[in-house]
Amino acid sequence: MILPASSRANPRGTLLRPIDATRSLALARNVLETEARAINALTARLGDSFVAAVSLILGCTGRVVVSGIGKSGHVARKLAATLASTGTPAFFVHPAEAGHGDFGMIAPDDVVIMLSNSGETEELLLLIPHLKREGVAMIALTGDAKSSLARATDVHLDAAVDAEACPLGLAPTASTTAALALGDALALALLDARGFSIDDFARSHPGGSLGRRLLTRVSDVMRTGDAVPTVRPSATIADAIVEMSGKGMGMTIVADDAHAVVGIFTDGDLRRFIGQGQPDLKRTVVDAMTRSPRTIEPDRLAVDCVPAMETPTRVTQLVVVDAAGVLAGAVHLHDLFRARVV
Repeated sequence: MILPASSRANPRGTLLRPIDATRSLALARNVLETEARAINALTARLGDSFVAAVSLILGCTGRVVVSGIGKSGHVARKLAATLASTGTPAFFVHPAEAGHGDFGMIAPDDVVIMLSNSGETEELLLLIPHLKREGVAMIALTGDAKSSLARATDVHLDAAVDAEACPLGLAPTASTTAALALGDALALALLDARGFSIDDFARSHPGGSLGRRLLTRVSDVMRTGDAVPTVRPSATIADAIVEMSGKGMGMTIVADDAHAVVGIFTDGDLRRFIGQGQPDLKRTVVDAMTRSPRTIEPDRLAVDCVPAMETPTRVTQLVVVDAAGVLAGAVHLHDLFRARVV
C-alpha cells in the first residue's frame, strides 16, 4: 500500500513524498534482524575478559563510574542506572565535563567503564593519563579491540558489530544495541555474583508500581479486628448471613474460641445451600461452610494474593493466618486494588 503524497514541506524544508509501505516494512525487518545478529555474535566472544571485568567490579571498594559521549553516552547512562538498581553503586560522568571539574567525582578506589564504539573518542582518551595517575581501574567497552582505548585500559569488552543497521551505514544502531546488551549482561552477572535478592531489588525501587509490588506485604493491606467477618462454629446460618452482609466481604470466617480457622462461609456456599431446597437457616454454619479455605500468611507479599485467588478456581477473598493457623485477618480483591498492587 502506498500512502498519498503531499506537496507541503515538512519543518526541515524537504518535500514530503509517498510512503512505500512494503519498503518501510522490509527496512524495519532488516534493522531488527541486523541488530539481533549483532547481539547473537557477542555470545561467542564472551570469555576471560568478561570474567575479569566482573571480578574487577566485585572487588571495587568505591563506585563504578560510567562514561561516554554521543550515542555511547546515552548507553553509558543506561548502564550506570542498571548497575545502580541491581546492587552495584554507579553513576555517569560526562567525559567533557570531567575535564572541567567533574573529574573530582572519581576516587582512586573506583572503577571507570568507558564506552566508545571506535575506541578513539578524544574526550575519553584525554582522561586516561589522569586516571592512571590516580590508580583508578579502567574497563573499556568498544567495537575495536586494537583501538587506543582498548589497549590503554585494564580490561577490554569487545562489542564489535559487522555492520550498522542504518541503510546509510552511518547512524549508530547495531553498535549501540550490542553495547547496551553487553552492559546488561555485565550488570546481571554482577547481580548474580552478589546474591542480589528480590528484597534488595525492592529497596532500590521504592517508588511507583514496582516498589508497591515488591514492598507491600499482606499485613499492610489486610483487614483486622472488627473489620473481619467472623462467627463461631455454633452460629446459625442466619447469624452468618448477618455477619457476612454487615462486613461487605462476601463471606464470613468460621473460627473457634482459640481463633483457629475451621472454615469459611461465602456467598457461593449460601447459594448452594439454598439450592438444596427448603433451607433451614437455623442450622449451624458448619453444615454449609467450606472447610478448607484458601489462606495466606501476613508476611507474604501482597501481590502473592493474586495467584492464590485465581488457582484452582477464582475467588475474591483470602483468610490470613499466622504460622500456627490462628486467624490474623482477611484480604479482599478490592483491598489489593486500593493498595494499587494489582
